[in-house]
Amino acid sequence: MGEHDGRLKVSVTQKPEKGKANKALVEVLARSLGLKKSQVTLLSGETSSQKKFLITGLAREELASRIALLLT
Repeated sequence: MGEHDGRLKVSVTQKPEKGKANKALVEVLARSLGLKKSQVTLLSGETSSQKKFLITGLAREELASRIALLLT
């Protein structure tokens, strides 16, 4: 959905019950960034609208580049 206050805003249609929405977020992030789901880990915010994810196997610069491409 874009960037909001320096954060990436992502929307999914799954309901936030039993971790379904969080799982959907991992899948959307992985697919959008060209990563495996195992490279995207939810670090915090399991029940919050603001979440932190750990992305592994990708240099920070490459991650920033891929996100920038998505936002254009």
